Amino acid sequence: MMRRRLLLSLSICTIAAATLLADKPVFLSTWKTPDAYGSRFVGKKVAAVVISDDDGLRIPGEEALVNELTARGMVGVASYRIAPKEELRDAARAKPWFERQQIEGVVALRPVVADVVKTYTPAMWRSSYYQSYWGYYNYGWGATYTSASTSRTTVVVVESLVFNVQKDVLLWGAVTQTNDPKNLQSFMSDLVKETVEVMQEQGLAGGQPKK
Repeated sequence: MMRRRLLLSLSICTIAAATLLADKPVFLSTWKTPDAYGSRFVGKKVAAVVISDDDGLRIPGEEALVNELTARGMVGVASYRIAPKEELRDAARAKPWFERQQIEGVVALRPVVADVVKTYTPAMWRSSYYQSYWGYYNYGWGATYTSASTSRTTVVVVESLVFNVQKDVLLWGAVTQTNDPKNLQSFMSDLVKETVEVMQEQGLAGGQPKK
């Protein structure tokens, strides 16, 4: 009887904890280049890019990202303010808009829906798609997440990348998983905050990481 009660108590605690964390982003992996510390963007223009066809996800996500970047000493610029939406879908058409704005860095978030979570390894980060921002650009727009009403649990995996646009190289990458996000605004807010704080811990943003 005692064993049953103990198991029941543990189950209730586990369910309660899972419920509390269900819609919070959890980092699955992070990666950075050895010279990432030499690419601090404090005082420089950094574009906030959310790669999604869903404007309800993209626009508030980019604004939240701009706020977090600016709070850490960078000059955050939302990509939807840099160029028209139709220009942003293709690297060759988007690149001149970024150049005119003198963007030096990019923080790109690409949400995807995954029933089976893909394993991200250092070899993946070093693949040809990820070597440069403009090399990644069209690939990144190829498979994005669009929020929709659904009765089943949705696992949203988000790829977060930091590029030095002047050198056109990938500096840092991370993958987060969020189970069944209930609210679009809070999902993007939590994701952006967690991502920028990890960037800060890795030396890519100014100030001290929050405790």
